[in-house]
Formats: sequence, structure tokens, C-alpha cells
Amino acid sequence: METTPLTVTLTLDQLASRADSLITDNRRHILGITGAPGAGKSTASQAIARKLGSRCAIVEMDGFHLANRELDKLGRRDRKGAPDTFDAGGYAALLRRLQVSDATVYTPVFDREIDQSIGSATAVEPHTPLIVTEGNYLLLPTDEWPEVRSALDEVWYLDVPEATRTERLVKRHSRFGKSPEAAAEWVKQVDQPNADMIAAGRSRADLIVEILG
Repeated sequence: METTPLTVTLTLDQLASRADSLITDNRRHILGITGAPGAGKSTASQAIARKLGSRCAIVEMDGFHLANRELDKLGRRDRKGAPDTFDAGGYAALLRRLQVSDATVYTPVFDREIDQSIGSATAVEPHTPLIVTEGNYLLLPTDEWPEVRSALDEVWYLDVPEATRTERLVKRHSRFGKSPEAAAEWVKQVDQPNADMIAAGRSRADLIVEILG
């Protein structure tokens, strides 16, 4: 039977301290940070990385966006960001490699300026004890996404008010080239259906976090 995860309200610094407490033995831990688009996943992950320094590395799910030319070929470019516009299997394989590797592992990042992923852009050093990976679909129960969840020690779901989240998204899309009208339409037609799908899985998280401030 599915249980209801604990909900906590934390500052970013408290969130980082909680992540620090996961490092309890000599093995590597992988923490997933998830939530709907605009929930603040990158901000939370960066706060953890700042506090832990060299003991933490960030791995982005967004680095596994399919290339735009592949999305064009598949006819999915107009809904980029949906689950089937990512290489979920490749992402899961990287996470499994990070679980066991004793060598430097290079991971991709997504560059919003060029709207494309860049391969081998971040080095994860072999003795980094905590990997924080952030992305929308860490708890999705379909296709290859459960393989992603199985590679994670814990998944924390960030919960923010809808008005705050959508306002952030409109500003983000506008900052990267869309008109305010086009940005609002993209949020409504693309981001919101994805957000609804993600929210349906929040009960599968280990922890639900409301961020203060």
C-alpha cells in the first residue's frame, strides 16, 4: 500500500543540511530533487552544492534532452520537455554508472542559451560522496523512468504554490527569447500538462519539501 510521504518546510540552508546528513558511510549516495517545472529544483540543488562543496556534484536530467534535430524528425519539437523528449534510458544508465564508478565520470548539461544539451560538460570526481540529480520525471512510473528511480537512494519533491511556479516559468521563457504572450501560451499548453503529470506522482516521493523564502 502506498504511504503518504512526510511534508517538511525548510529554508534552502536547512535543505542543504538535510542533504549533508545523507552522507553516513563510505559509499556514494544519489539524491533526486524533483517537482513540476518552475518548482525551484536547480536553485535547491545549487544550494546543496554550495554548502557541501567538493563533497557534492550535480547531475542534470535536462542534459538528456533529445537534440532538436531528433525532436524535429520525431515531430515532438513543439512539446519539448515532455517525458518522451528525453533519453530516459541513457539517463538511467549514467546514474547506475555513478553508483559504482571509481573513476571520473563526465556528464551532460543543458544550455538554455542554445536550447541544446552539451555532452561531457561536467566532471564527477570518483570520491564525491553525494550526487544530486534534479529533474521533472524522477518519479514517473511509465516507460524507462522507473529505471531512473531505482538508481536513486532518495527522491525529494519540491512543492510550491501554482501562481509562484507559473510566474517563474513565464519569466524564464521570456528571458530565453519568447515574447511574454508566447511564454504564457507555452506554460499553458506544454508546461502545465507536464506539471499535472508530475504532481500525480508526488506521493511516491520520500519527502515533500516546501521551501521557505
